[in-house]
Amino acid sequence: MAKAVGILEVFGLTTAFVAADAGCKAADVTIERFDKNKPANADSLPVPLIVAIKFRGDVAAVEAAMAAATETAKAMTGVVSSYVIPNPERPTEKMLKLSGLDKS
Repeated sequence: MAKAVGILEVFGLTTAFVAADAGCKAADVTIERFDKNKPANADSLPVPLIVAIKFRGDVAAVEAAMAAATETAKAMTGVVSSYVIPNPERPTEKMLKLSGLDKS
């Protein structure tokens, strides 16, 4: 069975690092690659970059990490969206490995 994944989108890379750190300290999870998105309306956002943090672990740990990371991100620049996938399918697993941060 695949590990659960929690995906938390936040505004800005600094917020992503701080939120990821909080999530990892709160629960026994690992971080899958971060991903980035610069939306068309970037100039109207609090920070013009959206970063997705991907936590991996058992469902309870991922939920605890997401709660801690969400609280931290809300105190900084904010949260765009979040979701926990308890048992990702194989094609989803492949997509989780992709990251826009690998590209210039």
